[in-house]
Amino acid sequence: MASTIWVQKQALTQTHVHKAPMPMLSEGAVRLRIESFSVTANNITYAVIGDVFGYWNFFPAEGDFGVVPMWGHAVVEESRHPDIAVGERVYGYLPMGTHLDVLPGKISQSGFTDMAAHRQPMSPIYNQYSRLAADPEHDPAKEAERMLFGPLFKTGFLIEAMLRRERWFGAQNLVITSASSKTAMGLASVARDLSPNIKRIGLTSKGNIGFVKSTALYDDVMAYDDVSALPQSASVCVDFAGNSSLLRSIHDTLAGNLAYSCLVGATHVDARGPNSAGASGGTMPGPKPVLFFAPDHAVATIQELGPKGFGEAVGRSWKSFLAAAHGIVEIEEHNSLQSAATAFIETLQGKTDPQKGIIIRP
Repeated sequence: MASTIWVQKQALTQTHVHKAPMPMLSEGAVRLRIESFSVTANNITYAVIGDVFGYWNFFPAEGDFGVVPMWGHAVVEESRHPDIAVGERVYGYLPMGTHLDVLPGKISQSGFTDMAAHRQPMSPIYNQYSRLAADPEHDPAKEAERMLFGPLFKTGFLIEAMLRRERWFGAQNLVITSASSKTAMGLASVARDLSPNIKRIGLTSKGNIGFVKSTALYDDVMAYDDVSALPQSASVCVDFAGNSSLLRSIHDTLAGNLAYSCLVGATHVDARGPNSAGASGGTMPGPKPVLFFAPDHAVATIQELGPKGFGEAVGRSWKSFLAAAHGIVEIEEHNSLQSAATAFIETLQGKTDPQKGIIIRP
């Protein structure tokens, strides 16, 4: 029996455990038993913009329900593919559940792609699975950190690469909202290493100021209430909060000094509005906000650096970030699928502690 958390797409706090018998495995397919995954603000973004970018399509449910994708580890429980052995462990995109059947193709020593027909219209970045036995990014001692930070860190890496490619649009300051979020910290770390002349300003809630300062990833940390005190010099804004009133305040304050406005994710779900999607961003002073879609920028950055160069660049920045993030987040493990639904809802409602990283072992 396979269990999966089904989420009501139009009311994300409404969830239930869906149980179904596992079908007979088809020829060439592999059954993965999910060992662990993380629950982060990244998963909230997948749910909030799931219809727009097809995130609900990876692990289909029925009717008005969907399955939120997670990043985690799994072990091959059954295999009908000659090149994939039972007992092998992989890392990649998984449902919030106990099992996943995949159809491996494009197999190499270090990974494979799920060639299931329903997944082909979506970005191939999400369909790739790393085979841990030959995965250069795998560190057995850092599996929790990889689940918590890995995908989010890569998004931060790609944002910095895009901004640097554009010569930072002539800006001197980088304004980052939701500065306590894992993607924001990843961006700040990469910018510190690769664009040290850019001043990093983190915006966060009053309650998180101490935590954000303790990361030492920002040159300056400000509360949301103090946006009007942002320095009046050329800036780019990367908004992880998805809070339309906050974004409006940043645009109003910086106005002509805002060189570029980038939207990533939506951690403040209840406050998101039309401007958070850039739909009416033109009504605000400054540039119209542009939505950042990581898979597209991954393709561009890989083309720029080459696959080998890209992997090496990510690896260097990842090691630097892990050193900077050591001890910042306390790993908190839960051992049931229902606890994943609880963690998802609490993250959705903004009730999770940024100093804790949630790992689920279903």
